[in-house]
Amino acid sequence: MTTLAIVNARLLDPASDYDGPGAVLIQDGRIARVIHGSAPDLTADETVDAAGLCLAPGLIDIRVKTGEPGAEPKETLKSASLAAAAGGVTTIVVQPDTEPAVDDPAMIDFIQRRGAALNLVNVRAAGAATKALDGQRMAEIGLMDEAGALYFTDGDRVITNSRTLQRVMSYAAAFNALIACRPADPWLTEGAVAASGELATRLGLSGSPAIAERIGLERDLALVEQTGARFLVDQISTEGALETLARARAKGLDVAVSVSINHLCFNEVDIGDYRTFYRLDPPLRTEADRQALIEAVREGLIDVITSAHAPAPAEDKRRPFAEAAPGAVGLETLLPAALSLHHQDGLDLLDVLRPLTHGPAALLGLDAGVLADGAPADLILFDPGAPVVIDADRLRSKSKNSPFDGRRLQGRVAATFVAGRKVFET
Repeated sequence: MTTLAIVNARLLDPASDYDGPGAVLIQDGRIARVIHGSAPDLTADETVDAAGLCLAPGLIDIRVKTGEPGAEPKETLKSASLAAAAGGVTTIVVQPDTEPAVDDPAMIDFIQRRGAALNLVNVRAAGAATKALDGQRMAEIGLMDEAGALYFTDGDRVITNSRTLQRVMSYAAAFNALIACRPADPWLTEGAVAASGELATRLGLSGSPAIAERIGLERDLALVEQTGARFLVDQISTEGALETLARARAKGLDVAVSVSINHLCFNEVDIGDYRTFYRLDPPLRTEADRQALIEAVREGLIDVITSAHAPAPAEDKRRPFAEAAPGAVGLETLLPAALSLHHQDGLDLLDVLRPLTHGPAALLGLDAGVLADGAPADLILFDPGAPVVIDADRLRSKSKNSPFDGRRLQGRVAATFVAGRKVFET
């Protein structure tokens, strides 16, 4: 029986809304005691003096792409786990759009076994909603659920066949499995690489109109209403979709929503120099959309913020903007990028951390994301005000496609603990 005490910390626990001084006693990988206020003398095998740094639940990132299996030069589960640990992310959920796709229980088992063998952060998997992500044939959702898949999605691919999506939702609803979809009308977004508007026209780029997201969402929500499925609106990016979502929630639909950190930090103007690190899917939207998403985080309407980690090697990015691979790495920069919502937009620290910790844990039913007696000791110790300059070449991800490259941010991870074991320290 080993014990670890972290004392003299500023505890941040979005689950209980506690922000104040305190200490945590860890025993055999779990939180044995949370102390608010002045801590009595704690007897432990090891004591860490936090010196006033923030101690919070480790971040949970539910949208992480890797190249493993199939495209390991982009990213392996090991390099993604190392990046996660350095970024204060203690649980990652790997997306199913690998080669082959994660569409059967054996693949779910492979990812979880491989992640456990790495012994760094918690590695979990999302299963494909359709076989080989073809959008036509329903995957083995029930068997993957039994194998440990946390939710089901075709990732960036829209299931255009409404009958297939209806079958997927109906089947999943029978055992309360979560289905996630990117809302987009496939015809309005076909070939698009930027947000529709004056800027895209001036740059000569094909644009995706905001209404495409709303149309896609309206269809998906109609099927949710008809089937009673649990549903995650994945990667919302427009103000109009937020309004549609609010109406659905008012009707009592079981709908959650996620947003990528990129769409909270950047807008369409950032693509102005054709820098392909800003080539994202969905594309960066207007400043009005970005501000609406930030307000949604402030008001608690956003359940989950993700890194939308999507590694792409240089040869896939050093192309003309329209031909470059979409996506950006983000595991290691997630915390300082999210803290910009606190430093620049005035959000409370708890409101920033909630969709990074307690929100995803509650959505996926994870025993994590909280500072409470008996909870896993998955923790992050960080300095929210420490200045950092992002240097993409120094990121632990195999791919270096970070839109934050060169950015000056605030927020440095001092240490990351998984099950009470220190997996990263600056």
